[in-house]
Amino acid sequence: MKFTWMKWSALPVAVLMAGSVALAQDQSSSGSQQAPPAQAATPAPAAAPAEKPKPTVAQRKENQQDRIAKDVQSGQLTAGETAKLEKKEAAINKETAADRAANGGKLTASEKKQVNHQQNQVSKQIYADKHNANTAHYSNNKVGQRRENQQDRIAQGVQSGQLTAGETAKLENQQKGINKQVAADRKANGGTLTASEKKQIKKEQNGASKNIHNKKHNAKTQPQAQAQPKP
Repeated sequence: MKFTWMKWSALPVAVLMAGSVALAQDQSSSGSQQAPPAQAATPAPAAAPAEKPKPTVAQRKENQQDRIAKDVQSGQLTAGETAKLEKKEAAINKETAADRAANGGKLTASEKKQVNHQQNQVSKQIYADKHNANTAHYSNNKVGQRRENQQDRIAQGVQSGQLTAGETAKLENQQKGINKQVAADRKANGGTLTASEKKQIKKEQNGASKNIHNKKHNAKTQPQAQAQPKP
């Protein structure tokens, strides 16, 4: 009887201990099954920006002409400065054409390098002339307005490609001569022009106007560069 009581008294203790062991095993199992904490994804390195393709010889030439045309129209380049710049551009164009003719229409790597070097020099000259103290001042009188009109027409012809560098140099030399004459006449007359001097200037500008028209509408043109494909 005493043995039976002890047996039934020990039973709850055994059950309690078994439950504790099972609970501990369950917790241990759950902990081991938990997924490790997710690590932050390492961002992919940013792709390096693609290098811009270098402008071709034709594109460089067109860019120079666009700069000249803009500065002629704004008055930042005088007729004399423009004539000198366009004379240099004409020489580069002539040299490039001769090199292409000698190489079946192409330029060698050394020839391209040489042309680029020459255009760099012209580019520096454009910048220097644009930012110096010399500017084309256009007065409100008829002589000044006519002079501005001629420069606008020349600038438009340069930008559109209707005027080559050589043609532009000749037209600007003509304008330079007229401007020099006007300045001398004004200086001799206390800053004004006589009626006969105005008449003479008008005649000379009429001749220059015809030259601009003829050169813009002849067979010679400044070839426009084709746009480069995007990388």
